[in-house]
Amino acid sequence: MNRWNIPAWLEREVIARDTNCVYCRVEFCTRIRKTTPSWEHIVNDAQNITRENIVRCCVSCNASKGAKLIAAWLNSTYCKKRNITVNTVSPVVKMALDRLI
Repeated sequence: MNRWNIPAWLEREVIARDTNCVYCRVEFCTRIRKTTPSWEHIVNDAQNITRENIVRCCVSCNASKGAKLIAAWLNSTYCKKRNITVNTVSPVVKMALDRLI
């Protein structure tokens, strides 16, 4: 279990699945702070530690999203400037959005 209470098996699975930011699709690079991978809850619920809700995104997207609801964040200036839409996010984010509707 890591410091965010993500079990080791789920951490390995998500790292293997999310090789790019699930939102902006940037390739992760630890040499550049804003493209460093970070842990993210698609739906802001720290108790919802599932493969459908835990993802990796870049530090830049994570900082922008913060505690915002995913649907509201996708309509933000940040997303508009970066062409991040429901159609461009990763499949796991699209599935989360479908569950919210």
